[in-house]
Amino acid sequence: MKDDLINKKCIPCEGGVIPFDVSEIHKYQKKVDGWDIFEDKDKVFFLEKKFSFKNFLESQDFVNKVGKVSEEEGHHPDINFGWGYAKINITTHAIKGLSENDFILAAKIDQIANV
Repeated sequence: MKDDLINKKCIPCEGGVIPFDVSEIHKYQKKVDGWDIFEDKDKVFFLEKKFSFKNFLESQDFVNKVGKVSEEEGHHPDINFGWGYAKINITTHAIKGLSENDFILAAKIDQIANV
């Protein structure tokens, strides 16, 4: 199931698309491992996952790889990282919610983490 997301490409989103509802979010959440769903103060859903590493350089290397994939996909997460960790939040800002693009990027980030 995850492979179908990894093989897809993020589609540019300028808005005008309806964000996923809760049932659609949960359907897609089953296709990615360990990504939590949160809602911010503005009721916008986003994906979040924390990654652990042995040191700062491993965290930085991971974040650089995530940045490269994000740029290739044209879809950019919020990243917070430091010594031994990285936390990634993904949402589609243009639609104020989650779309298939967010889950595609999550699957590709998981692929980086598992290499």
